[in-house]
Amino acid sequence: MSSSNLYPHTISQTPKTQPLPSPATKNPGAVKFSFPPSSDSDPITIPTTPLVTFLERVQETALQTFGKSNFDPKLYVDLSLKTDLKAAEAGLNRVVETGSGLREYIEEYFEGAGEDLVYCEAEDYVAEPEGFLAKVKNEEVRKWALEIHSLWRNLSRKVSGEVWRRPERHTLLPLPELVMVPGSRFREVYYWDSYWVIRGLLASKMYETAKAIVNNLIFLIEEHGYVLNGARAYYTNRSQPPLLSAMVCEIYKKTKDLELAQKSLPSLIKEYKFWNSGIHGVRIQVDETCDQTLSRYYAMWNKPRPESSTIDRENALMISNPYAKQQFYCEVASAAESGWDFSTRWMRDHTDFTTLATTSILPVDLNAFILGMELNIAFLAKVTGDDCISEQFTKASLMRKKAMEIVFWNDEMGQWFDYWLNKNSSHEQDQETQTWNVENQNQKIFASNFIPLWIESFHSDDFVVEKVMKSLQSSGLLCSCGIATSLTDSGEQWDFPNGWAPIQHMIIEGLAKSRSKEARLMAENIAMRWIRTNYACYKKTKTMHEKYNVEICGDFGGGGEYNPQTGFGWSNGVVLALLEEFGWPEDLSIDCC
Repeated sequence: MSSSNLYPHTISQTPKTQPLPSPATKNPGAVKFSFPPSSDSDPITIPTTPLVTFLERVQETALQTFGKSNFDPKLYVDLSLKTDLKAAEAGLNRVVETGSGLREYIEEYFEGAGEDLVYCEAEDYVAEPEGFLAKVKNEEVRKWALEIHSLWRNLSRKVSGEVWRRPERHTLLPLPELVMVPGSRFREVYYWDSYWVIRGLLASKMYETAKAIVNNLIFLIEEHGYVLNGARAYYTNRSQPPLLSAMVCEIYKKTKDLELAQKSLPSLIKEYKFWNSGIHGVRIQVDETCDQTLSRYYAMWNKPRPESSTIDRENALMISNPYAKQQFYCEVASAAESGWDFSTRWMRDHTDFTTLATTSILPVDLNAFILGMELNIAFLAKVTGDDCISEQFTKASLMRKKAMEIVFWNDEMGQWFDYWLNKNSSHEQDQETQTWNVENQNQKIFASNFIPLWIESFHSDDFVVEKVMKSLQSSGLLCSCGIATSLTDSGEQWDFPNGWAPIQHMIIEGLAKSRSKEARLMAENIAMRWIRTNYACYKKTKTMHEKYNVEICGDFGGGGEYNPQTGFGWSNGVVLALLEEFGWPEDLSIDCC
């Protein structure tokens, strides 16, 4: 891989991007970054539904009535109506006027949160699948793995008929096939969670259920033009990390299902266009041979997130300027689109949440995911006989790889860094020209700096693997129980000391898929640390958790805007996928060391 400072390059952008704390000074050359024209007076937003707007009122009234203790704002926007909206509005008005009776009102007018999804056992679930985790030789580990496998029964649902018959009474969106929910307060399908759920389902030999999840996500693309953050009416304003193509490829590798590959391709191409145009796309022109789009997170929203409306409003209290407040809400929703909600990674000042600037950042991991999408679409087109599309996306992947080497790669550090875009001081201009500067790379250490190794374009490069492996070893992120998300203990959940299943899996798999024996040993070592802490925590709490404290074996994670959650879809999936890959020796204890 070439060091980024060997390439001349320039950047151009729309208004609405944010300034770096200090201007860049080094100039390795002319790289042009261009953004789509946009109007600050008419921001791009996706309208919400009357029910969502009304439920935000219920949420606010509940906070005022019940207080902050154990208050979860999402609960109230997940309620479904027993009657028509007009009657429910009149009932709430009476509650507000009298100042009492809210609990009774909710019982009278609403079904419970989550009751519009009904339990539905997957037809391909069996208690002990044939050939399940053949590499696991330790009986204690096998018994636990079968218990995790059995959790799919707890998480499988189908959308009730009422959602299809009366969609205006529900914030839950209809989906045609069986779904897997993450667990606890997350009562609906989530986009990027689904990848690791599918990896676990494949280890559990539940191929038809995995295909059902993909079909539901394709359904969302056909309905909305992209996969939503989650299957709720209040999530239509944003997506999440785009991993659908990776899901299809993983299923194809196990099943050789050409019909699924052919069905998926048009939707995957539609999703690809969503991430590479409009407000998500940033065009980078390096020279006459490289004119490439890189992507950023950018929610189509400038109001409080309905599922956390009371929290967002409180966080914005100190912002007096109306436009600045709208922009703050957009930055919050855009951070939620990233899946990393929330982290100092998106903040100018890690002590001040209102300095979120997600839309001003070209994220390393998002562009790695889209590079993976290009490779996956090329592969799926090839196996389905469309050589023209395959060649087109293969070429696109090479161009993106080159752009990523230029913009993100830091040869001295052996990592890929997020890139901060400068703010255009004049909102009257549609575009500006910026010069690439190494100082605009965010050289703070985050686990995301190592995610590109997950993509074949990079883990197939022996030089890169060696450099990245050494960088990871010295980064400070490797802890006794896994990989920390960052080095900053901010109280946000996507920061130290939390470790997350998806991050562990992507970095472990990137190391393991390389040709380096040393990298595979490192991958196996990290996997064993992660499996041990999951096991210890399960034995102690009788459940799987959303995140873990990587400093203490058997301790689940915390922080953020909601209480720790259990269930848990992607944690289950990653443990099963890691045990399938690495196994567990008969004579090796799984207890904390």
